[in-house]
Amino acid sequence: MFSLTSSMRTWLVRQQSVDTIRKLHTTAVCEAARKGTREKARKKKVKVEVKKVGFIPHNQRDKKVNLQRENLHFDDSWKQVPQDNVFILKYYRWPIYTVAEAIQCHRETHHTSMYNEPNAPLNVHIELDMRAEKKNRFVDNFQRMAMIPHKFEHGEERKILVFAKGNEQISEAREAGASLVGGIELIKDITNGELLLTDYQYVIAHPNILPELVALRGLMKRKFPNPRSETLGTNLAEMIERFSNGISYSAAKDEHQQDFGLISTSVGTLEMATEQLEENLRSLLQDVDSVRPKREGERFIKRVLLKSPPSSERLKIDAFRYVAEFYTKTSTKANEAENLEEEDIEKQKAVVAQ
Repeated sequence: MFSLTSSMRTWLVRQQSVDTIRKLHTTAVCEAARKGTREKARKKKVKVEVKKVGFIPHNQRDKKVNLQRENLHFDDSWKQVPQDNVFILKYYRWPIYTVAEAIQCHRETHHTSMYNEPNAPLNVHIELDMRAEKKNRFVDNFQRMAMIPHKFEHGEERKILVFAKGNEQISEAREAGASLVGGIELIKDITNGELLLTDYQYVIAHPNILPELVALRGLMKRKFPNPRSETLGTNLAEMIERFSNGISYSAAKDEHQQDFGLISTSVGTLEMATEQLEENLRSLLQDVDSVRPKREGERFIKRVLLKSPPSSERLKIDAFRYVAEFYTKTSTKANEAENLEEEDIEKQKAVVAQ
């Protein structure tokens, strides 16, 4: 008989344990797991380059995703002129009405037998080309007050605060209809907190009180009187008349199309005389045209539509009967001469009436 020594028994036991371990760790599952681990390790070694993108303004982010937006400047000059009274509007050029015709159309739709709103407001939508003189520059958003010859109920609360020195200027402002008029004592009341500027929509001042008024510049901020906003001047009665009865309007650029601006305001009500509404519209368009950028040979006012809620009908009118279509240096001088002539005629009429 062959007998095993103790050392041989120990070697056999170790060899059996090694075979068992090899069988356990060479299965298909363990092999797949090790393969996945190796693949992850290789991916970690690969460097991924992250491209940093600079700040993109919100109105230019659509260009990054190539989002095509419709051009807001409406152009139907390539379409045919309608030859009949009944046609599909999207296939033909928009008809152009006179102001009197457009007003009459709105009066018919607002008759008691239809909308039953005979005194509805007559709204004006003015589309602007906001490009400035320099390339890739645009006109800033602006807010103005247009003086009109015929006042109407605009439905706004307009409290006017007037600063002036001298009994003559103070009495002139009070007679013109200012809500509150005062001088240095009024400035002290505001500084002490006894009077709130937020209670007044407009602040007007005479130049003679401007040095004392500088102390309120921080409190007034945008309401601080200045010639550009036509709230600082010597003719207090005219300024008060403008801000109490004038047409308040603002022009704002589109968020995504910087060269498109829109003005929406009202020039009166349908129960007013047609001539009065037309004169108010003329004054508004001339005031808008006064801030026209000096782009020679190009339009600033692109399109004017008349609308009267609750009707959704929009009627296009010819705005260039009241203002110059294109900017030229000679046209501006001619407009100034015409305005002076109109003022002289109005003064003569006032003298004859007296």
